Amino acid sequence: MPRLRSLSVFYPCRNEAATLPALIGRTLAAMEPHADALEVIVVDDGSTDGTPDVVAGLAAGDQRVRTVRHERSGGYGAALRSGFAAARHEWVFLTDGDAQFDVGEFPLLLAELDRGADLAIGWRRDRQDPWLRRLNGHAWNWLVRCLFSIRIRDVDCAFKLMPARALQSMTLTARGAVISTEFLVLAHRQGLRIAEVAVSHRPRTAGRSSGGNVTVIVRAFWELFKLRWRLLRG
Repeated sequence: MPRLRSLSVFYPCRNEAATLPALIGRTLAAMEPHADALEVIVVDDGSTDGTPDVVAGLAAGDQRVRTVRHERSGGYGAALRSGFAAARHEWVFLTDGDAQFDVGEFPLLLAELDRGADLAIGWRRDRQDPWLRRLNGHAWNWLVRCLFSIRIRDVDCAFKLMPARALQSMTLTARGAVISTEFLVLAHRQGLRIAEVAVSHRPRTAGRSSGGNVTVIVRAFWELFKLRWRLLRG
């Protein structure tokens, strides 16, 4: 199992005050054996539930924890871009602040680096979302595979380990969830070896997902076809 010289972990979140304290504690415990230097970044995308105060308290107790604050919600893509920009270390691990993923499975991604992958991502083995979201997810992944000719099973799985150098070489523009597709398509075009591994997925226990919002869905399709057009022109 490789040990990383330095690792930045970040969570994009909005109104996740109920899940963050336990998630941050589990993350620090899970990552310490695998990285010489470690930081945890909470990207707060306009929370209104007390998330800023919760994170400030956690950061005061551990200098490895810090936050990036959006006064107004800019969308999932804006939150990810802020997290990527804030990361200071050689490797970046992304997961969501809703605690639906088990950070203890991080070594599954590390093992893929040992096998020669340049970046490692999860796919949700037993996705614990409502049936309509699961159906939409299958259709979305099929569409992405058709449009961009990439063999990715679960593009939006928020369990990704990436080299910071790859992120620094990309121009990511998506405002919404299409940023996950944009990143993986650009990584594929750069010739990076992408490994995908099965990971656990838990039901949401607090907060609300915005994935079923009609505005969010329409924007996702608009941005997906904009990305397709941009790459065809480039």
